[in-house]
Amino acid sequence: MKSDLPKVLHKVAGLEMILHVINAAKSAGNSNINIVTSPSQEALRDKLLAHSDELNIPMTMAIQEQQLGTGDAVKAALPLSGAADKVLILFGDTPLMRSEILKQMVEDSADVTLLGFKAENPDGYGRIICQDGRPIEIVEHKDADEKIRQIDLCNGGAMAVRASLLPELLDGLQNNNAQSEYYLPDIVSLAHAQNISISLVECPQEDTMGVDTKSGLAKAEALMQNRLRRTHLDNGVAMTAPETVYFSYDTEIGADSFIEPHCFFGGDVKIAPGVIIKGFSHLEGVRAETGVQIGPYARLRPGTQLGAGVKIGNFVETKKAQIMDNAKVNHLSYIGDAHIGEGANIGAGTITCNYDGFDKHLTEIGAGAFIGSNSSLIAPVKIGDGAYIGSSSSISGEIEADSLALTRAPLREIEGWSVKFRLKKSKVKDK
Repeated sequence: MKSDLPKVLHKVAGLEMILHVINAAKSAGNSNINIVTSPSQEALRDKLLAHSDELNIPMTMAIQEQQLGTGDAVKAALPLSGAADKVLILFGDTPLMRSEILKQMVEDSADVTLLGFKAENPDGYGRIICQDGRPIEIVEHKDADEKIRQIDLCNGGAMAVRASLLPELLDGLQNNNAQSEYYLPDIVSLAHAQNISISLVECPQEDTMGVDTKSGLAKAEALMQNRLRRTHLDNGVAMTAPETVYFSYDTEIGADSFIEPHCFFGGDVKIAPGVIIKGFSHLEGVRAETGVQIGPYARLRPGTQLGAGVKIGNFVETKKAQIMDNAKVNHLSYIGDAHIGEGANIGAGTITCNYDGFDKHLTEIGAGAFIGSNSSLIAPVKIGDGAYIGSSSSISGEIEADSLALTRAPLREIEGWSVKFRLKKSKVKDK
């Protein structure tokens, strides 16, 4: 990956690859997750343990002291497997793995269940050799003869193995290969030799995709985005050009919402049914109720909560802003660390001045208040219900309900001034 960041911590659709795998395993009914890492991957272990409570799933760490192959890695985790009937073995760099496929593998009656896929171009993949429709061996591409290389059934990597049989199968692995490593796929031929039942679950090739490069990461992102777009479309979300819309793994959008082209949904966005999001809008950490309209060109940052019927217009930025039902912020405004009451109207160019260089302060705007264009609200500030702020005002402190507040300098008009000014300038130019 050419990165200081551990490979499996690179993100796809806003979530680390390994957490995609863990989420899929959890959704498939697995109650205990064991992670195998190398001794040097302390940062990875710390990151995953920090997510353990968030995912609400026990997670334990095993360390593979020496890099002796995938079979040896599984062996390192055996003491942590507990009383499981089957052990599901997955790879942390396969973010597209789906829970329904994993559930099928775990619930399969065979003692060893493989994951396989049919490849249009199987070059580089291990081939699954079958006899009478049953897998009997996995042969790596580099070890395959021409006949075997014609097989298009490829090894997807994941396995589900009867826990009571796994230790003996791992003990039977040999490392008589060029890398002197113990390969997990070799347990298939060992199981066949002992008349242990073996079966195969097939899936689309993309489900098994491993990521090893930044190019591969970009490809996985594209595949995941297509998957997320299909899901939202199937759930009743309308999109003019879905191929231009970016979703995060946890984006929630209600039916009958409409998304225009080139919108970005960062993490933790929950949109109610019937919301309109116009083009080139960027949302992160947002909650929006029914009837909200957003954009175009809106940037909604974490902590933004929009009540029913709220309108957020073009070139508006919000952050930690609670905007109540039917309030309007139609254009060219920054609303941060603020509470805006029901039905309030925020004029163009309004700025909440929330930061004094050290601390953030709250702006409170009451229900039905009207904030004139080009106003600066210097927090902490509280504007009462129904109050009216004159355009181009700088407001601080507390404004009573239904009051008018303005801080504009009085208008001064000097008759004939521009004629004298132009005459003066023209004389200077003629010299």
